[in-house]
Amino acid sequence: MTEMLQLDFMVRALIASALVGLTAPIIGVFLVQRRLALLGDGIGHVALTGVGLGFLTNSSPVLTALVVSAAGAVLIELVRVHTRTSGDLALALLFYGGIAGGVFLTGLAPGVNSADLTGFLFGSVSTVSEEDVYTVAALTVAVLAVMGYFGRELFVLCQDEEVARAHGLPVRFLSMVIAVVAAVTVVLAMRVVGVLLVSALMVVPVAAAQQLTRSFGATVRLAVLLGVLAALTGLTTAFHTDTAPGASIVLVAIALFVVATGTGLLLRGRRSRPAPEKRPEPVVGTISGTDPGSVSS
Repeated sequence: MTEMLQLDFMVRALIASALVGLTAPIIGVFLVQRRLALLGDGIGHVALTGVGLGFLTNSSPVLTALVVSAAGAVLIELVRVHTRTSGDLALALLFYGGIAGGVFLTGLAPGVNSADLTGFLFGSVSTVSEEDVYTVAALTVAVLAVMGYFGRELFVLCQDEEVARAHGLPVRFLSMVIAVVAAVTVVLAMRVVGVLLVSALMVVPVAAAQQLTRSFGATVRLAVLLGVLAALTGLTTAFHTDTAPGASIVLVAIALFVVATGTGLLLRGRRSRPAPEKRPEPVVGTISGTDPGSVSS
C-alpha cells in the first residue's frame, strides 16, 4: 500500500475509485428496485459513442460522453413510455447502436484507432489525470445532491409507480431523473471501472447488501460500504497483479456478494430454526393438589 501511495497517478486513481464506489451503489439501489439493473449497461454502450465523438471532434471525451449518455438515457425512457417497444428491446438497441457508434466514430477520427477505446472500455488507472479527479468529484457532488433532494420521491416511485402517481408525484420526471443520474454515474466511473463494467458496480454491491439487510436505508448504507471496499480492494489487486482495474473491482464485488449470500443464509437459518419445546415438569404423587402423605389407603 505504501508503494501505491508514493505514485501520484495511483493516489489519483484511489481517490477516483473511492468516489465511484460511493456513488454507483446509491443510484444502483433505485435501478434494482425498479428492475432496471441493465440500464447502466445500455447507457455505458451509448457513452462509447460520446467517447468516439470526442475523439472525432478533438474535444474532451468525458464531456461528450456525458452529453450523449444523458441524451441516450432520456431517449430510452421516452421509447419505453411512448412507444410499443418494450424496455428490454429499447435497451438492446442502445447496446448495439452505442458500441457500434463508438467504434465507427473512433475509426473516423484522425490519428485515433479502436485501441484507444480500451481505457474507456475496461478502465485505466494510468490515465486518471488531476482534471479527471476534479471532474469525478464534481459529478459525485451533483449525483449525491440530486439523490438527496429527490430521495423520498424516488423511494416511493421505486416501491410502487401507481402509488406514486396516486400521491401526485411527477412519475415521468422522476423516471427521467433516475435515467440521467445513471448516465452521469456511468461517465463518472468510465476512467476507473470502464463503461462495460460500471453497471456491475451499480448492481452487485446492492445485491450483496440485500442479503444482509431488511430496510431500504440499511441497504443503501451497506451497499455504499461494499462499493467503496470493492473499488479500493480491486484497484489495489490490479496494481499488484498488473491486470485491468475494472475487472479486478468487479471480481472483488462478486466475491463480496458470495460472502454476503452465505452469511445471509446462515443468519436466516438461525432465525427460522424453531426453539426447543420446554417439557412440563412432572407432578409426583399428587391427587387434586393434595400431598401424597395425606391420602388414606
